[in-house]
Amino acid sequence: MRLESEAASASLVDQLEEWLRAVEGEHCEFKEAKSSFSFQKLTEYCCALANEGGGRMILGVTNRRPRRIVGTKAFQHPEDPCRTLMERLHLRIHFQEITHRDGRVLVFEVPSRPGGVAVKYNGVYWSREGDSLVPMSEDKLRNIFAETGHDFSADICKGVGIEDLDTQAVEDFRRRWIEKSRNNGLASLSQDQLLRDAEVLRDDGVTYAALVLFGARHTMGKYLGQGEVVFEYRSSDASGPAQQRKEYRQGFFGFYDDLWSIINLRNDLQHYQDGLFSVRRSHFR
Repeated sequence: MRLESEAASASLVDQLEEWLRAVEGEHCEFKEAKSSFSFQKLTEYCCALANEGGGRMILGVTNRRPRRIVGTKAFQHPEDPCRTLMERLHLRIHFQEITHRDGRVLVFEVPSRPGGVAVKYNGVYWSREGDSLVPMSEDKLRNIFAETGHDFSADICKGVGIEDLDTQAVEDFRRRWIEKSRNNGLASLSQDQLLRDAEVLRDDGVTYAALVLFGARHTMGKYLGQGEVVFEYRSSDASGPAQQRKEYRQGFFGFYDDLWSIINLRNDLQHYQDGLFSVRRSHFR
């Protein structure tokens, strides 16, 4: 969304002069972008600025101090990239085009992330480190997520080790992660490293999140007795015992397929014609 108007152009130039004197790390990022600028990089920088409390991405200005305006031809129709930025980052981003005697300057105004929420792009929570973009550290992420209250799932479950987890459940998780991400490199990781990359295993122990997802039955009974899923099927609303009941006291990835199979038994099968063939498909799957 455009913020600039003709009446405000003079004040915008004055504001630009103040930004040029500011320290870059203080919510401003400057790039020359004389002829063009990568939209992917723009998105990553806006993501990082949002994670740092909001700021401005300023194109058409030299990066190093003393800064000078060189003008930019990037994003001649900034409404389009601005709209796409809002769709990808889910933030209300504005832009300003400033006409300066030394050239055109384009400014993207990035709001702060919501409290307790980190912003990511392409699966990465971006932040800035000097002149570089880097993934946000686990400590920073943990502090952000803790802003809205205590996260029980991130607590360490004292007395539980990786040997108390269901190895088959961990392998099922690995398979699904590879299918989703198409990252075949995950196949060569040890279970220890896989769980660390999933941020459910730390140097100081196993988190409750790991227990909820991968806990073996005996471990759940001892350390998280309330961690249980009960499936019941009733053919009507009438009171009385269920026609089918099954209890699961183990990590989610240990019973997911079995639970879905029970649910899927009662899904209606639909037949439809696909060319010369009749195809049978579940109504819900």
